[in-house]
Amino acid sequence: MKSTSKEAYTLAGVDVSLANKAKKIVAQQVQATFRPEVIGSGLFGSMFQLKGYDEPVLVSSTDGVGTKLKIASLSGKNDTVGMDIVNHCVNDILCCGAEPLFFLDYIAMGKLRPEQIEAIISGIAQACREAGCSLIGGETAEMPGIYSQESYDLVGFIVGVVEKKNIIDGSSIAPGDVILGLSSSGLHTNGYSLVRRVFGIDANPSCLNKLYPELGKSLGEELLQVHRCYYPQLKPALPLIKGIAHITGGGFIGNIPRILPQGLAVHLKKHSWDILPIFKLVQEKGDIEEAEMYRVFNMGIGMTIVCSPQQVAKIVSILPQAKVIGEIIKREDEERVTVN
Repeated sequence: MKSTSKEAYTLAGVDVSLANKAKKIVAQQVQATFRPEVIGSGLFGSMFQLKGYDEPVLVSSTDGVGTKLKIASLSGKNDTVGMDIVNHCVNDILCCGAEPLFFLDYIAMGKLRPEQIEAIISGIAQACREAGCSLIGGETAEMPGIYSQESYDLVGFIVGVVEKKNIIDGSSIAPGDVILGLSSSGLHTNGYSLVRRVFGIDANPSCLNKLYPELGKSLGEELLQVHRCYYPQLKPALPLIKGIAHITGGGFIGNIPRILPQGLAVHLKKHSWDILPIFKLVQEKGDIEEAEMYRVFNMGIGMTIVCSPQQVAKIVSILPQAKVIGEIIKREDEERVTVN
């Protein structure tokens, strides 16, 4: 009866033995990320002992890599998207001033491929180690009929902590405050559906191999550049900062207003930083209006910081790569971000 049951499930498209094999492959990588606070993993729930804080506030976030996964799958390179999902989530909770504590992943596939899972988890584990974050648990699901055999989805969940008195929420932002920008490594994890259409990637995957002189690499290599993690750089500067906005889906227009008090807006000076070649290439090839580019993409700035003018020099001494890219202004209408 047991043999028949296993055969029936396999015929239905789910191979339990492959799932067990994948778990064994990644176990060592996962354990290498554990902080001392991890006191239980591998049960039905993972445990993390919080200590060393007076008034700890937990900060959580969840996100996906989006259709960048399509590029990873077509390129046969899946470790970088594992790094992407961790770094994206770390950056999100960093906007509140939080230290990353632990991370969980969810991978869903039409057909389990242990080597593909190993590559994804290796990227997740590497990014967790670099951020000092424990990969404490996760789920790998084989879902035939929901996903094609070549496709998969990847989602991350993160929990961090910040002392209540140190929460960064943008409430003290005032007119005259300065916007600093930290450069991105490229598209990060947003705008890939548009990019795939512009280059015709779905119909002609071989275009990913084309070398572009302005990029200095192939299109596929450029599109798989890892989403930059800003936590190690920003951590020592956090006490000097009033607000942080992670420039992800929605670009500048959709993200900076999330941290602004009512009645305030931001004026960005678009020539104050270098637009990366990939964005110029996408705009030219797709004949995309400039306003749309700033609405969809990060345009070379992955994280923005708001501080008082008096703190600019101190922050730049900690973050030499930070550039002044704008200022906070009073504005009562609905336009919260101007770029000119």
